[in-house]
Amino acid sequence: MPRAGWRKPESGERLSDHISIGVLTHVYPPAVVDAAIAQTGKHERRHRLLPARVVMYYVMAMALFSEDAYEEVMRRLVDGLSWLAAWRTRWTVPTKAAIFKGRARLGADPLLALFRAVVKPLGAPGSRGVWYRGWRLMSIDGSTLDVADTPENDAHFGRPGHSRGGERSAFPQLRLAALAENGTHAIIDAAMGPYGTSESKLTRELLSSLHAGMLCLADRGFFSYALWQEATRTEADLLWRVAKHLVFPVLQELPDGSYISRLYASDSDRQHDRSGSTVRVIEYTLDDPGRPQTDTVYRLVCTILDPADAPAEELAALYCERWEIETALDELKTHQRGPRAVLRSKTPEGVIQEMYGYLLTHYAIRALMHEAAVLADEDPDRLSFIRTLRVVRRNIDGAKSFSP
Repeated sequence: MPRAGWRKPESGERLSDHISIGVLTHVYPPAVVDAAIAQTGKHERRHRLLPARVVMYYVMAMALFSEDAYEEVMRRLVDGLSWLAAWRTRWTVPTKAAIFKGRARLGADPLLALFRAVVKPLGAPGSRGVWYRGWRLMSIDGSTLDVADTPENDAHFGRPGHSRGGERSAFPQLRLAALAENGTHAIIDAAMGPYGTSESKLTRELLSSLHAGMLCLADRGFFSYALWQEATRTEADLLWRVAKHLVFPVLQELPDGSYISRLYASDSDRQHDRSGSTVRVIEYTLDDPGRPQTDTVYRLVCTILDPADAPAEELAALYCERWEIETALDELKTHQRGPRAVLRSKTPEGVIQEMYGYLLTHYAIRALMHEAAVLADEDPDRLSFIRTLRVVRRNIDGAKSFSP
């Protein structure tokens, strides 16, 4: 039954204009979605069975129901609208071919525009688990995702070699680099490309989302002199692990056991002390009875030079927070998408569109979790992503007749 106060739509309205999908329309209101569509020139010039706005929400819904057929995802969005008798004969669930064409018309740009317009760090002052001594904790990491095995995807994305000699992997792969807010697991920026693209190249596309007041963590695979220099120009502070073979001269020993050093682009520059950057180096080993004992020395370089601002022992413990982004990527790849699932799109443009659908949906779920955590005065880490995902899915399967 329609809720009290609901007015029957005017005859010029379309059934599809009233599709509402819970948390997605809460985080991405129709007006914001329409603005992203208009910004990219994808608005309709005539009425269609699948307007661009509906396709936008549909792509995000695909990321919630990755195991469902195309038509079944659409049924989940419109089943609650069956009471509108005036529209029953004017709108039917689109065929798979129609959905393909609708997605192709839309392309990936409106999803990217929506991501850029809405997605931002969720943590507010006082949010638990988000801050370290006034810095917002962020992390960079990368991953790969299997995409549909089609000639177009193979030619564009490529695929890794197989461990058995000349064989190649069963599926082409997309490479992804992401920047996440540690405390909320919100992925606030992402860059993607073919499998052969280096993570460093993709990471450069994320640096515009770093700014003063952030402390960014990264593993040793991301470190290079050039990337470090570019990242420091964002005015964010950095705490990155570096490989053990790099040479850091001890220029000043600090009372907390760390030391001041200089970072150089080459051995020649170091020998002649040319164009070096001052950094603070923290070296430590792990002494944990619950872990196999090793003599591995962990080495971190940091832009925070004063140990009074951030003691070495705290930074060493803080580096473990980098695993939060790996957890966020696991949420997206394993729980939201499904273990060992393959992105379903058959073309490179469709793959990028679908991937942004996954990112937008993951962010919406994490925004809901952050709201709940703030209301309960809890750390978002104490809330279950899997349980929240199930709640969101149940919400979409419930009544959808009303705009939020």
